[in-house]
Amino acid sequence: MDVTRVLVVEDEKRIADFISRGLESAGYQVATVHDGTSALEKIHEIEFDMIVLDLGLPDMDGLKVLEKIRNRKMSPSVLILSARGNVEDRVKGLEMGADDYLVKPFAFVEFLARVRALLRRGSTMPERFQVGDLALDALRRKVTRAGEPIDLAPKEFSILEYLMRHRGKALSRTMIVEHVWDMDYDGLTNIVDVYIRHLRSKIDDEYPVKLIHTVRGIGYMIDLPAELKS
Repeated sequence: MDVTRVLVVEDEKRIADFISRGLESAGYQVATVHDGTSALEKIHEIEFDMIVLDLGLPDMDGLKVLEKIRNRKMSPSVLILSARGNVEDRVKGLEMGADDYLVKPFAFVEFLARVRALLRRGSTMPERFQVGDLALDALRRKVTRAGEPIDLAPKEFSILEYLMRHRGKALSRTMIVEHVWDMDYDGLTNIVDVYIRHLRSKIDDEYPVKLIHTVRGIGYMIDLPAELKS
């Protein structure tokens, strides 16, 4: 049976020990570091399934650690733990590629539920998707169309991956927001339209075959046009 490895990056030793003991009791293999530099060194040495990341680290901001993780095209789920609880901070963390964001203080039972949900989601996610000549590699976080690489921002990538994972299915704006941002924007689902425009400019505008389709009254879908399906 494979061991699930979790890295806890937390500068407060008491909190780090509390989290580590709880995760170990739940059956996970846990490593703990207390600063960003040590975190990046450990990530380079070991392939982790999940990283629990505090933002208030002594040597660098946790968001810088997150950025470096994603820039290395690494695939662990990242759960941010932070005392920074305002909407702007949560959105920024999720925009930069975190998979979830939990504000301190927190109940351990909720923390563990989120860890399990993220690991479950990651374990069932296929690594590669293909729609026509558009290809997405979820593990390496790479996208190509007709063999040409396409550079996407973290949330653009997440929306495209969600659409491709549900190829041929109309997804509502609310579904996209709740899946990609892991939070309820309640009335701000127009942010999806903004990101879809960005995606179309990168993966559709320069190509004769359009893959992202607006489904009136519902939301969006990705698929080959009906006339090109065999």
